[in-house]
Formats: sequence, C-alpha cells, structure tokens
Amino acid sequence: MKLVLFNNFVPGILHGDLVVDISEVVAHLPRSSPQQLMESIIQNYVELRPALQKFVDVAKGPLASSVRLCPPLPRPRKILCAIGNYREGTDRTPLPLDFFIKSSEAVIGPGGTVVLPERQHDIFHHEAELGVIIGSEAHNVAASEAMEYVFGYTAFMDVSGRGGIGKPGFNSFLGKSYNTFAPLGPSIVTADSIGNPHKLAVRYWVNGHLRHDYNTDDMEHPIPSLIEFASSVTTLLPGDIIACGTNHQGLGPLQDGDVGEIEVEGIGRFSINVVDPLKRSWPVGIDDVAAARVREGRPTTG
Repeated sequence: MKLVLFNNFVPGILHGDLVVDISEVVAHLPRSSPQQLMESIIQNYVELRPALQKFVDVAKGPLASSVRLCPPLPRPRKILCAIGNYREGTDRTPLPLDFFIKSSEAVIGPGGTVVLPERQHDIFHHEAELGVIIGSEAHNVAASEAMEYVFGYTAFMDVSGRGGIGKPGFNSFLGKSYNTFAPLGPSIVTADSIGNPHKLAVRYWVNGHLRHDYNTDDMEHPIPSLIEFASSVTTLLPGDIIACGTNHQGLGPLQDGDVGEIEVEGIGRFSINVVDPLKRSWPVGIDDVAAARVREGRPTTG
C-alpha cells in the first residue's frame, strides 16, 4: 500500500491514479498532529490492514492530480542520513559507516519549494535518496533482524549547502538543516510492496534533464547494517527516517527557477521548485569536481 496525507493532511491511500480517503478507518487513532496520526497508522497497520484493503478494493476517491499531496511524515522525530554510502562505480573498500542528523523542520512535500538561504555557501547540491521508515521501536538491533523493524520506504532528497561555513567542503547540521532542505514523498510504500529495496532505480531530473541515475544495489552498507549501527547509538521510533545516502556521480547544483523531479522505483515520483532570493548561479549540469572527489575517497558530508 501507498500511504499518503493530502490536502489538509487527510489520511489516504494512493491507488493507481486515485487517492482513497481512509479517515473513517483511522478515526479512533490518536491525532494531535498529522505526524502523530501517521505514526499511529504505522504502529497499528497490522490491525488496520483488512479494513484499509476494503477501502482500496472499492477505490473511490479523487484523482491524485486533483489533490495536494503533503509530506507523508511532516515532522519525523529523527531523520538520520547516511554519509556517502555508495561505491560510486569503484571497487574500493567500503568507507566507515556514519550518519548526520537532519532537522525535521526541513521537511516539505511534493510540489513544495526549496528556498536557498541568504547565508553564503560555495554551492547547493541535490541528493536523491531512498528513505527507510522505521515501524517499531528498535534499540541494539542485530543486522540479521533489522528488516523486521522496517515499515516502508519513501523518496527522499537531501539538499546540501557546501562550504562557506566552518571547514571547507564539510557541512553537517549547518549545511543540511535549513527549512525546506528535506523534500520527501509522494507516499510511504509499505515494505510488503517492495520486493528488494537493494535493487531500486533512483533518478533525479533538473528542468527535464537527468542527473542522478543509479541503483540501490550499489550501497556500501545495506539497510540492515544502517539500522544495526543507528540503533546501537539511539533508539529508533516509529516514523523515524533513515536516508540511505546517495551516489554523488549525478550530483549537481540547485539554483533559482529550477524544477527538480525525484523518482524511486516502486515508490513514486514528485517535483520540487527552487527559489534563491540572491539569484546566485553555478554551472548547469553534473558537478564533476565533487563527483571526482568522492570517487577518489574524499567524500563531502552526505
């Protein structure tokens, strides 16, 4: 199933071209906020699924193109982003696994606008990624059991401001957590709908031109390893997101007026707009310098 929030954060299921309103099925769940509602659906999904399936079978609802899709997790408690985590077309020894935390206030949904801050950075990069949604509390989970804690997946974009602050080329919170720097969506696809999350195409277009084009089978550290490592440091909770990293060989700038589109195979595709109050510009296309630096084993953060 593909779970969504639409219009004024109405819960729904994306079924083909339709959005099915499931408010009636989930009316009894806690809902102090849209985030809590989706977390409640995640935690109670096994019990809810038969009733949800009946709604899907009837498949009555508006066209998805006629509604506004919201981020399916508007304010996750944690967004853990793997640093690098792709072989980048090389056969090098995997780099050590590490994460940075991205602010949940950075989240926007399909059709949203990434606003580049007026603070100076050397460049702003797009990074298209697979996002893993945690389904149940996980602490010190072994890799062999880790996939049992995965509820589903979403398409995630890690917008990154490089340089200009602190150590050149190295930014974590400061370059990663500006408001609007975490587009995600268009849905949460439940794990049972994805055959193999380690064999999914990830693509990103800028104004119709393909930039990122890689497969998750190139991960250095697979999802079970990410969960094992992360849960050894902090307790993972339902609705937390682990972003799996990106292949930097399709890395490129975001700049004023761009329309970006991200697609993860089996999950869906959505677009974002880019606005820069300062109207800065960078060479259009793939950032070959950054791509080469990562290939040579000197990665930027994220």
